[in-house]
Amino acid sequence: MVRILGLDPGLAIMGFGVLDCTVGQGRSPDHIEVLDFGVIQTPARTPIGDRLCMIHDDLHEVVNAFKPDFVAIEKLFFYRMGNTIAVAQARGVVMLVLAQHKLPLVEFTPAQIKQALTGYGNADKLAVQEAVMRELSLDKLPRPDDAADGLAVALSGWFSHGRDGGVPQPAQS
Repeated sequence: MVRILGLDPGLAIMGFGVLDCTVGQGRSPDHIEVLDFGVIQTPARTPIGDRLCMIHDDLHEVVNAFKPDFVAIEKLFFYRMGNTIAVAQARGVVMLVLAQHKLPLVEFTPAQIKQALTGYGNADKLAVQEAVMRELSLDKLPRPDDAADGLAVALSGWFSHGRDGGVPQPAQS
């Protein structure tokens, strides 16, 4: 069994999803169990340093609660410079927390996640969410969208690294 934490970084809202995954035997399909999903939120109009501290503390709680084998994280996607800087700062805090826990990680671009889940790198958000729902045998779309994104990132980690037992090693300095 491999436990994967998927993260969709953001300053205001960071999505996460935690999966326990086991390779199927013979003709049995893989077994993937959703342990939890949700978001880490920081309030607007709060000083940036306080928001980053909240992300730091809350992510430590998630990591301590679930003790993942590795973390899958979405790579930073540049779209609006002002927002990109804030997301980059939040992502830096995420990387710090993962390093403090000595957790290995894999990174995926948005297109790689879409490709892994739908077979199409330009799939829309709904197609990705429906793929998450189908792959995880969920009755409804995970909400909020950021939490569904966290699950999508975790699934991408399973499809690319977990199935073959290739859990990545922690980054070396």
